[in-house]
Amino acid sequence: MLPPRHWATVVMAAVSLTAQAASPLDLSAAVVVAPGVKGPEVAAIDMLVDEVRKRTGIAWSQVSVAPDTPARIVITHAVGKPEGYRLTTRLQGQRTVLTIAGNDSRGVLFGIGHLLRTLSMTPGHIALDQPLNLSTSPDQPVRGHQIGYRYKNNTYDAWTLPQFEQQIRDLAVFGANAVQLIAPASDDEPSSPLFPASALETTLGIARLLDKYGLDCDLFYPEMRQDYADPATVTAELAAFEDLVRRFPHLHAVYVPGGDPGHTPPDLLFPLLERQARILRRYHPGAQLWVSGQGFDQAHYEAFYRLLARRPAWLTGVFFGPQSRDPLPRQRARIPRTYPIQFYPDIGHTLHAQFPVPHWDPAFALLEGREPINPRPRDETLIFRYFAGLTAGFVTYSEGVNDDVNKVLWTRLGWNAATPPEETLRDYTRYFLGGAEGDQLAALIPALERNWTGPIKDNSGIAATLQGFQGLKERSGLKDNWRFESLLYRATYDAYAQARVGAEARREAQALDALAQVSARDSRDAMAAATAALAQPDDGETGRLRDQLFDLAGRLYAHVGLQLSVPLYGASGVERGANLDRVDTSLNDRVWLTRRFADIVQLPDEAERQARLAEIVTWRHPVPGSLYDDLGDPGHEPHLVRGKAYGEDPELYDSAIDGIADRTPDDGWRRSWITYAETLYERPIHLRYRHLDPKRHYTLRVTYAGEDYALPMRLTANGGIEIHAALPRPANPATLDFDIPQQATRDGRLDLEWTRPPGLGGSGRGHQVAEAWLIPQP
Repeated sequence: MLPPRHWATVVMAAVSLTAQAASPLDLSAAVVVAPGVKGPEVAAIDMLVDEVRKRTGIAWSQVSVAPDTPARIVITHAVGKPEGYRLTTRLQGQRTVLTIAGNDSRGVLFGIGHLLRTLSMTPGHIALDQPLNLSTSPDQPVRGHQIGYRYKNNTYDAWTLPQFEQQIRDLAVFGANAVQLIAPASDDEPSSPLFPASALETTLGIARLLDKYGLDCDLFYPEMRQDYADPATVTAELAAFEDLVRRFPHLHAVYVPGGDPGHTPPDLLFPLLERQARILRRYHPGAQLWVSGQGFDQAHYEAFYRLLARRPAWLTGVFFGPQSRDPLPRQRARIPRTYPIQFYPDIGHTLHAQFPVPHWDPAFALLEGREPINPRPRDETLIFRYFAGLTAGFVTYSEGVNDDVNKVLWTRLGWNAATPPEETLRDYTRYFLGGAEGDQLAALIPALERNWTGPIKDNSGIAATLQGFQGLKERSGLKDNWRFESLLYRATYDAYAQARVGAEARREAQALDALAQVSARDSRDAMAAATAALAQPDDGETGRLRDQLFDLAGRLYAHVGLQLSVPLYGASGVERGANLDRVDTSLNDRVWLTRRFADIVQLPDEAERQARLAEIVTWRHPVPGSLYDDLGDPGHEPHLVRGKAYGEDPELYDSAIDGIADRTPDDGWRRSWITYAETLYERPIHLRYRHLDPKRHYTLRVTYAGEDYALPMRLTANGGIEIHAALPRPANPATLDFDIPQQATRDGRLDLEWTRPPGLGGSGRGHQVAEAWLIPQP
């Protein structure tokens, strides 16, 4: 419910509104009374009439003078805060009069949006379940979302301008007031095979659509040339910038990231921005210019703060996004209050990202990947509220429609931070999914987020969530609805992943049992039995779920252009949402095992073959008393010090992160090599051991593995004993043994910390540990 400051005094009518609330108000025969509207308000009223007609088949008439009809929707104006509106419902005899009074043209648009997402609309019928009597205005002045018409995107590169207009409408209905367009020249290919028109043509077309609705058109403009110390490079950049910005009908703001993408030091970036600001305002007087410190290292951040301390008048403010080594609270403390800070949150990714899913089961990471369909109502609400007091609005980073629910959640929270996610989801499902199914679907969306909580094998809610969605898929109102199809695809993939995890774990357990019997049988027979166990096929139900995924992926491409496969639908890469291509990824060590068998079987000596097989069976515990961590697998890293709770550190600056490498078990890696623990920037990866035998000597065995990008790591014990100096990873993976001095364990305790070189920028990643054994010596 809106807090009291958002409500006006309830307008009393001749008939009690209590009685009114008992019976929904029938607006099926309403007319829209809108005298003297012009400009963006015309588009807003067209949106109202058109969106009602799409859902009901009823075409409301628009008139200038109120006729004698059972219901009227009156569009008028009020005085109040920018973008705010009042909604009032009155009864005049048997007539219903619903008035939308906007404080400005955007207030009219957002008031209409409020009505649209509140109406109950079914074919041939329009009703208002409760009278609307309220006055409201937004908490945050900027509530925007990024659109990148580019090859990397998982959806938008297949869209036409009518589809972008529908997206603009859908965002405006929930209160979005800005769209940020990525410049046609960025860190991407210049074109996409799916483009229906050129990047420049479409980008300018979207800008004209935003003008039509009176919304802000912003431009994300990374400085991508190689060397801005070269005057010729600067001249070329300024010419390209001018040629682009002069073509826009209107630009409200330009956003230039320091990095991600880009690579220009602040001392070179600021003079360039000053000159670009003059060009920008020549064509768009009053346009804003924002800059970020993304990608900067420690030295560059100090230069950034030093330049901001001079308070350049051409700069509007700073935005905070991914790959920022200084957290937002630190930046707010260092940046002059003259400059507001906007948030640029990544709402589309689940790992290798600004806000990873905490403690995510590796099976989800391997199959569904970095950019899946990812409604996260609990997490996104937590993230928004955690940072809201430091920011003056947001523009979300997004790569398509996989994060559609998250966009709406952020938009509503930007209007009123107290909005419960449940309320937003009810509005979302009522407006986009409609009918009596809305409340059921509003409850099922949080269930998708809960599917990702805890170990996948133990999550009993996954099957129930899929059952809930499948029970609705034959409803006529949901047929060919891409939003429903996307949610059903996620629910199906979760259930498919759970089935695969269980089956592959059982196969591997059978294989290891066969190997464990090697002392009582020939090693070749043991390997043959293990190979047969690993080769068992999936059952029929798992196969049916797989078929459903392929069917839904085809529907989603046809209905919204979502590219869930590279070969089938033209996605730019598997990591860009094309998780259908991961559907057959192994979830156990079958490939690694069979390759090991191929090597072992060549050994001439039976005793040696048995010894090698015994090493496989006792991998985690090579000798009694071994302490093992499969880092990156949340259920098997007992000695990892996690750090702060997610609610206190949603960006995980001060917490351990579970990740996976850009590999799969089908590449011949063990799963334990693919998963890893990492931390950001200077925070160490920390393993803590207690209750050790102070009389024993210990060896640390460690597997350094992860992504190909790796930094040298230094390992110390108990805060001062160096186990090894800064060490580049010798191979990927690399398993190494290190002696632990007995003085480090003489009190029965041991703390191990891995650190990377200090002061670096970029993503903060690059030091990763996949496995660790503390092995007692005889």
